[in-house]
Amino acid sequence: MNVCIIGTGYVGLVTGATLAELGNRVICVDNNQEKIALLNRGEVPIYEPGLNELIATSRQAGRITFTTSIAEGVKSSEVVFIAVSTPPKPDGSADLSAVAAVAREVAENLNGYKVVVDKSTVPVKTGEKVTETIERYSREGSEFDVVSNPEFLREGSAIYDTFHPDRIVIGCPSRRASDILVELYKPLDAPVIITDINSAEIIKHAANSFLATKISFANALARICEAAGANVEEVTRGVGLDNRVGAKFLNAGVGYGGSCFPKDVSAFVSISDELGYDFRLLKEVERINEEQIDFFFRKIKDTLWILEEKTVAILGLAFKPNTDDMRSAPSVKIIRKLLAEGAKVRAYDPKAMEKAREELPDIEYCRDPYQAAEGAEALVILTEWNEFKEMDLGRMKKLLHQPIVIDGRNIYDPERMAALGFTYCSVGR
Repeated sequence: MNVCIIGTGYVGLVTGATLAELGNRVICVDNNQEKIALLNRGEVPIYEPGLNELIATSRQAGRITFTTSIAEGVKSSEVVFIAVSTPPKPDGSADLSAVAAVAREVAENLNGYKVVVDKSTVPVKTGEKVTETIERYSREGSEFDVVSNPEFLREGSAIYDTFHPDRIVIGCPSRRASDILVELYKPLDAPVIITDINSAEIIKHAANSFLATKISFANALARICEAAGANVEEVTRGVGLDNRVGAKFLNAGVGYGGSCFPKDVSAFVSISDELGYDFRLLKEVERINEEQIDFFFRKIKDTLWILEEKTVAILGLAFKPNTDDMRSAPSVKIIRKLLAEGAKVRAYDPKAMEKAREELPDIEYCRDPYQAAEGAEALVILTEWNEFKEMDLGRMKKLLHQPIVIDGRNIYDPERMAALGFTYCSVGR
């Protein structure tokens, strides 16, 4: 099948690469000329495990190409995915200007029946607006259907998630369009939910908001466990083994970040307000998440007392492991608080340092965890990379000026750390 992907961010590139791997001819479009030039040189602008290899294989086989021309992509394809960014506005609502602009260009280049797929995370009723836009700007008699097909990818495991989805959601107005998408996804052998467009759009926001709620619930439990002298990991294990609850996303830490949860929760609150419902539960989820940053920062401050002129080593900058994504990363807020108190910050992350420099230009970036720790007053863990779990802690203790570890991801065992002679602070334990 001939497929066009408009937008080459995380969702667009992963979708394009995996559909090409399944044997489709894919043309990826982006208005960023530098990004397209990079991709045409065989370089990938984001880090996602396995993505480089997938794109390289499909480029060599001629199954995937890259261009800045929407006209070229639309005219040569049966299915057109819109996978552009929908960033939050100051009031929390989604900025749909890129979706609207792309819909108009798609309309102007229709040359036969097309299935136009909203892959971007968008508010409910966006599909209706995209349909209106294409009807307005396309030639009379143009045939198309607009479909909602939300993604449920986890950064760091997006390739696996695409090839092994829990479900495929298709919000569709016609049998003709649904048959085409079902055929496109047939090789994945996953459950397919076919519903109306509005329901499909809500499914995406509802799913991410529920997962964010689980994280904030775990962080609230961590606060209670610390006050009660309990262990949050034992509590969440006991809760998560109930198959009605599940253990995933019940990990206490420094709060959620990334490109999805903060944006989608905020957007769903805004959507609910517009529809006349005050979603107070999600507002509290957001508040708990923001407070978790302050809660963890107080741990650092209480442990080190005066931060001015003290060197703090930060391990982990990306919002989660196996990605270089710095969007809404808790590390940014924590490091800025440290700098505001006069601390000196040295940091290391296996993949995110180049992007971190854009957000945090005034800290020292190190070649490995050991260089970051040398002479520091404390080591602060903010991302649970496997590399950090496997460090030589004996060597780390010798390098630190004080053997203090403040662990925002609970990656070490408290008893072992005490036995090694560390002052060890974690979350909810």
